Amino acid sequence: MSRSERRRPAPADPAILRRGLTPEQAAAIATLEALGWELRFVRRPLFRDPVPVVFEKAGPRWLVVEGDGRLNETPGFALRE
Repeated sequence: MSRSERRRPAPADPAILRRGLTPEQAAAIATLEALGWELRFVRRPLFRDPVPVVFEKAGPRWLVVEGDGRLNETPGFALRE
């Protein structure tokens, strides 16, 4: 018997996603959003800066905004489908 995936993430509240980001990350994300990117989630590893992940709205590309605002296209982890 095949079951469909029932875990559906609730739409993330943008204010909650941005909580705890460094000022550099927040500025970089604001610029990316103006260029058509979307902040979808933030990884929050213990004792480290949060790791926001932004996705290109028109395609499959994604990248990470580092703590100092730099963009990283190869962050060292993979995303699940």
